[in-house]
Amino acid sequence: MNLIERIFDVTIVMVTIRMATPLIIAGIGGMFSERSGVINIALEGKMLFGAFSSVAISYYTGNPWLGAAGAILIGGLIGFLHAVVSIKFNANQVVSGVAINILAIGLTAFLLETFFHVSGTTPTVAKLPVWGGFSPIVYFVAVLVVFSHITLFYTPFGLRLIAAGEHPKALETAGVNVIKIRYLGVIISGCLAGLAGAQLSIGTMSLFVEGMTAGRGFIALAALIFGKWTPLGILGSCLLFGFTDALGMRLAGLGIGLPTQFIQMLPFVVTMIALVSFVGRARPPKAIGMSYQKE
Repeated sequence: MNLIERIFDVTIVMVTIRMATPLIIAGIGGMFSERSGVINIALEGKMLFGAFSSVAISYYTGNPWLGAAGAILIGGLIGFLHAVVSIKFNANQVVSGVAINILAIGLTAFLLETFFHVSGTTPTVAKLPVWGGFSPIVYFVAVLVVFSHITLFYTPFGLRLIAAGEHPKALETAGVNVIKIRYLGVIISGCLAGLAGAQLSIGTMSLFVEGMTAGRGFIALAALIFGKWTPLGILGSCLLFGFTDALGMRLAGLGIGLPTQFIQMLPFVVTMIALVSFVGRARPPKAIGMSYQKE
């Protein structure tokens, strides 16, 4: 069996899907926020909160489904906090997102020692079941992509969400509450980012590791831009990034002599190349990042 055949097989396809799943969920979450006009670079922090809360709830209840539900709830609460700071108080949306990311790193490390009396890694907990080689969240992604596409482009809510990020004053003139639409977009984003974190901790693994998102929130943000703020575009982008991650793992396992550091940086190199090559062609919502006050 030659090297190509050893690298490209059914296993790498399955690993690609697993690695892409949290990116797709977080990326689509970011889409709802940014389509409404609110920049969301806090995906990393929201994923980290979701990863920790899902493990903590699963540990204390013994039920990973409650852990996943808790991650969605906590992600939504962090999204609400982000919305209040960014929309109500008109804080710089990039700064507020960075603050959430920093808060997540410090607070999850503190809570890890508080609840589990250990540092670095929690004890193992009950994880979500495996259906056909994947966690249930993986199958949810297929529904999420289709549902998000239909919602965004073929429903009144989706069209209003787009209008809130493109022409908020025109939308307000039509009698729609732009502030409410933006709040919903950011909260939905938080819920999905929390679920993406749960996939990392109790979907793929059965524990929480300090800083376990490892930049995936930023890769999801890059996929959002690369995918031009559309569900199908995000799906394709995340599968590409997931494949580079899976490829790195496969190359490391084959022991072909490449430095470990080079293999680990593959997803980020591809991310940078994608952004440099395509970010200029992607047009963000016109009103993104702009504060809006109801007249």
